[in-house]
Amino acid sequence: MNTKHFICICVFVISAVSHEWVVAQHCVWYGECGESAKVPGKKYNCNYTGPPLPLPEEGHDLLLELCPGFAYGNDSLCCDIQQLQTLKGSLQLPLQFLSRCPACFHNLMNLFCELTCSPHQSQFLNATSFSYNNVTNMTNVEEVEYYIGQTFANAMYNACMDVQAPSSNVKALSLLCGKDAKDCNATNWIQYMFDINNGQTPFSITPIFTDVPVANMTPMTNVTRGCNESLPDGSGPCSCQDCKLVCGPMPVPPPLPPPWTILGMDAMAVIMWISYIIFLFIFIGGVLVTCFWCPSGEGEFFFFNVCSYRKRTIMSEYGPILDSNNTHSLNRDIRDQGDVTCCETLGETFEAFLRNLFSTWGSFCVRRPLVVILCSLVLVTACSSGLVYIRVTTDPVELWSSPHSQARHEKEYFDTHFGPFFRTEQFIITTTLNSSSIYSPYFGGPDVPFGAPLDKGILHQVLDLQTDIENLEAIYNNEIVKLKDICLTPLAPYNNNCTILSVLNYFQNSHEVLDHWMGDDFYTYADYHSHFLYCVSAPASLNDTGPLHDPCLGTFGGPVFPWLVLGGYDATNYNNATALVITFPVNNYHNDSEKLNKALAWEAEFISFMKNYSNPNLTISFSAERSIEDEIDRESISDVTTVVLSYAIMFIYVSVALGRISSCRRLLVDSKISLGIAGIFIVLSSVACSLGIFSYAGVPLTLIVIEVIPFLVLAVGVDNIFIIVQTYQRDERIAHEELHQQIGRILGDVAPSMFLSSLSETVAFFLGSALSNMPAVRTFSLFAGLAVFIDFLLQISCFISLLGLDIMREESNRMDIVCCVKLQESQEKKTEGILFCFFHKIYAPFILKEWVRPLVVAVFVGILSFSIAVTNKVDIGLDQKLSMPDDSYVLDYFTNMTEYLHTGPPVYFVIKDGHDYRTAEGQNSVCGGVGCNNNSLVQQLYTASQMSSYTKIGFPSSSWLDDYFDWVKPESTCCRVKNSTGAFCNASVVDKSCVHCRTPEQGKTRPTGAEFMKFLPMFLSDNPNPKCGKGGHAVYSSGVDLIQNNTNVGASYFMTYHTILKNSTDFIEAMKMARVLADNITQTMDPEGKDSQVFAYSVFYVFYEQYLSIAKDTAFNLGVSLSAIFVVTTVLLGFEIWSAVLVCITIAMILVNMFGVMWLWNISLNAVSLVNLVMSCGISVEFCSHIVRAFSVSTAGSRVQRAQQALAHMGSSVFRGITLTKFGGILILALSKSQIFQVFYFRMYLAIVLLGAAHGLIFLPVLLSYADVASLNTLMATGIFTSSPSGTHIPCRVKGIVLLQFIMSSD
Repeated sequence: MNTKHFICICVFVISAVSHEWVVAQHCVWYGECGESAKVPGKKYNCNYTGPPLPLPEEGHDLLLELCPGFAYGNDSLCCDIQQLQTLKGSLQLPLQFLSRCPACFHNLMNLFCELTCSPHQSQFLNATSFSYNNVTNMTNVEEVEYYIGQTFANAMYNACMDVQAPSSNVKALSLLCGKDAKDCNATNWIQYMFDINNGQTPFSITPIFTDVPVANMTPMTNVTRGCNESLPDGSGPCSCQDCKLVCGPMPVPPPLPPPWTILGMDAMAVIMWISYIIFLFIFIGGVLVTCFWCPSGEGEFFFFNVCSYRKRTIMSEYGPILDSNNTHSLNRDIRDQGDVTCCETLGETFEAFLRNLFSTWGSFCVRRPLVVILCSLVLVTACSSGLVYIRVTTDPVELWSSPHSQARHEKEYFDTHFGPFFRTEQFIITTTLNSSSIYSPYFGGPDVPFGAPLDKGILHQVLDLQTDIENLEAIYNNEIVKLKDICLTPLAPYNNNCTILSVLNYFQNSHEVLDHWMGDDFYTYADYHSHFLYCVSAPASLNDTGPLHDPCLGTFGGPVFPWLVLGGYDATNYNNATALVITFPVNNYHNDSEKLNKALAWEAEFISFMKNYSNPNLTISFSAERSIEDEIDRESISDVTTVVLSYAIMFIYVSVALGRISSCRRLLVDSKISLGIAGIFIVLSSVACSLGIFSYAGVPLTLIVIEVIPFLVLAVGVDNIFIIVQTYQRDERIAHEELHQQIGRILGDVAPSMFLSSLSETVAFFLGSALSNMPAVRTFSLFAGLAVFIDFLLQISCFISLLGLDIMREESNRMDIVCCVKLQESQEKKTEGILFCFFHKIYAPFILKEWVRPLVVAVFVGILSFSIAVTNKVDIGLDQKLSMPDDSYVLDYFTNMTEYLHTGPPVYFVIKDGHDYRTAEGQNSVCGGVGCNNNSLVQQLYTASQMSSYTKIGFPSSSWLDDYFDWVKPESTCCRVKNSTGAFCNASVVDKSCVHCRTPEQGKTRPTGAEFMKFLPMFLSDNPNPKCGKGGHAVYSSGVDLIQNNTNVGASYFMTYHTILKNSTDFIEAMKMARVLADNITQTMDPEGKDSQVFAYSVFYVFYEQYLSIAKDTAFNLGVSLSAIFVVTTVLLGFEIWSAVLVCITIAMILVNMFGVMWLWNISLNAVSLVNLVMSCGISVEFCSHIVRAFSVSTAGSRVQRAQQALAHMGSSVFRGITLTKFGGILILALSKSQIFQVFYFRMYLAIVLLGAAHGLIFLPVLLSYADVASLNTLMATGIFTSSPSGTHIPCRVKGIVLLQFIMSSD
């Protein structure tokens, strides 16, 4: 009995276990039944609890494609063919974005294949709700619980978390998780995919995550693959871009170089302080040695011998020549002739030649004034007539970028192959209302704050404004121009909607869509808040997969990235935005002036509308493509009054100051207003001649030339006028000497000095023009050089003739201006001018006092040391705000752009024609998906975006190649062709004759060769749609240049964005890093440099390229100018090399001190300031050369006396001719509304004049009093330290004393 009971119990237990196993093997559903009540177009599965059923033979290929793990044995499954087809359709969106990472997609397919077809379905799937279908008489499964292993879920998420969506520059999970990828995790991703509200799931699937059995249910825990693992079908690991495990540790950007310091202080400051202190010790020691240790007469005796030849052979230009027949008779001694060097002889010969030449010419001009004046008028008229051909260049590209520069070549290449970068009309909107709100999602999750501009009422008002702008009408040639006529339409002709980058495009630019709402009397399930949150995480989505199911893709067919349309948010919390950014891209017509003028006309209407638009709730700053150029033009016009007033003050001063009034009764006789006006017209005529001559030659004019050259030529010309007139006024006519002889003699005295300065400036400017790479500098130098030289020629001809006529008028007691009126004869008494007397009797003696001279040297060398220390700290670049008037609307736009925008300009990495995309090697060096090189172009850009603070690359790049590979996969419905004709079938087309482009077997490898090119044109013409979001027409059609009748790929680009760039330093650094990155990509793609070449292009590169080398260009241009001045000065001063050296040293000090002023006054180094520096080099010649030549030819006894004489006679003319003339005019520039005038003209011009005057009238005379020019020249030419003039040996001690005397002694 017990045995029977035992056997029965065993049988019962075995039967129970067997029954439980059989129950575990049954299905939960099979086949499809009625329509889903909650998701239109979707069907419920039919309830079925029987065993798995064999799949029909015709479904085997589909099963192998979707769920190859089930394709074995008799294929007994819990699904039929229809369910497999539904599964394939539902997975099209994940397929298109996740299949680029095989392991990720493999795990995802495991999740859905087990759910849909697993023969062990009942182990982890529990149906909880059913409904009866009266039509099919079958039971629908309406709700199920899906038990999923937590380990499986985590592994699936980990394999997919890094996968990129190349076309939208975001992670793929942002498009598939219902929220931003950073907020997505394994649990909420799967919950979202199974949520009935996503629009894809026909019935509710509740995932339950557990790794242990629960309630007799065993979780689905299939084996997963990591993204760094290969698959059994031969698929390799995911790419580095899609899987960080493959990459290894991310590269760390190199640390910023530490500042150069010494003992914690700025190194340059420390070095210059030490150098200055050492100099002071040496200098003061030398002065003390000279004053107290050396015998008083030794050095003077020696000096007299070595410079006596100069004293003997040159008469002073400041007094009359008393014995014209024996000009070289002073202390003439045959013995001393043996001391004369070859250079001195040659220099004296050249000096005499110039004197004779200019004397003869001056005499002729006075004797034949009408001939000279008439010839001058003919010359000026002929040259100035070229102004009818004048062409002013206002194009910033032509102004600031050399035609041969890298940026210009790259811009031309980009424009030629892809079309010019579009014109941008943009406005930034903030609100005055405090309408921030909190949104509480119905389906759970934390509360979400929304910024004030995202209030629905504000959005409606902004949409009204946006619509008004779309409807704006401009008139051009009696033709109406609207935005739709000129806007960017990437999907034309299939979709003619304008590209409008606006947050309102998330709502299809529709008030109705913005008001979409779903809910009941108690709760809001979905509204514009939920749609906004979805779209900012999935901007390329065609369905927000929420209850509203509204698309996020813009009406123009492309994605609207949140970082382009929102501003003032933190991190990626776009809901916190405090500003809206709306951009209207307009076509920029490269070679079609008619269409371009239409765009300009519409932009003008846009600007007018925005200026007059008023809404108390909105604060708007705006800019159009033409705004900057318009504002600069307006600025130039508004500053005409200021500039005219500035020049008028200078003209009036010159006209009045030229005369020397001996008495009130002779006021109208002694004044030289008419001569001054004539001199000014000569200056202006030289400018007109220069402009006219180059206009004949077709050289375009720039605004810088118009603004700067008159200032320069006026400085040079007026200085020469004062020198000529005042030299005459101080001269006494010799007995029996006629007027033409006197003026000829005077011109022979002063013209070499004028020739020296003018020729130095001309050669310096022409060399700068020939060697400079910067168009603005080159054009300025070209016009300036010719204008200065023509001015010199007119002054020694026309002005001399006019001076002769004016002297005749004065001597005949005729009134100035009204020369027909003659006053009574009176005795004219020659008097020295007040300024000359001041310089001669007070200023010059004071400056050259024993105790003042060392102080002057110490102060000026100290200023020089400071300037050197801060030269490398001068900012580089041009703040775009400075180019605008103070009252410009664009200033508000610039301010808001810096404050609110989070993304910089787009940057394109262009692969030039020559790269072969048809080979696997060529593809792998570019793409970023499976099998691509870890250092491919796309991967390097991705890596760079991970170090955005260093590289200035803000996002991974879009990649037409990777999207093409996803598009062409046979698993996707994107690439289909008609079986009969091979014509392309869009995914939205329902036609049974359309088949996949490639078979599953072909799909295991990427297309190459002819197959690659066969489908590429189809991809580039395919518009994205709900069944295929990978169509490349909208995003890539303009970025791939198909050549050779669509049989090869020429140039193509890969686009990303810079990080936000706020100042010139950011722009310069961004361009520099992009070029470094492009060069590195080129090296890795083609180490031999034969076929592949990559360059980076952004619209601002052409303007900022100059700053990459502007420091070197500045040093080069100023160095060339100084070299030219040195050579010309050496020759024209009679080969006195040390004279030229001293001139160049003083000019160099002025230039270095200009950098010190620039640092102190916040003036940046750019093309405008560089032009001013080149100009200051020319003006500095005027301050220095006249003084040095006067010192060189002076016959006074000692160095101090010679310096004092030169300063007294030439200093007053220089001070009156340049300093006082310019000072009044410059001060007026401070009243300008233009910031660029205030900074680069008022500040720099004032610094140029003050520094030039200080160095020329204070430092240079003191320097000359220490470093005797004649002695130094003789020392260098004859080796004077080896023997005395008499041939006796000089002891070493005496040599040292003599050397100190030459350099530092005071006489």
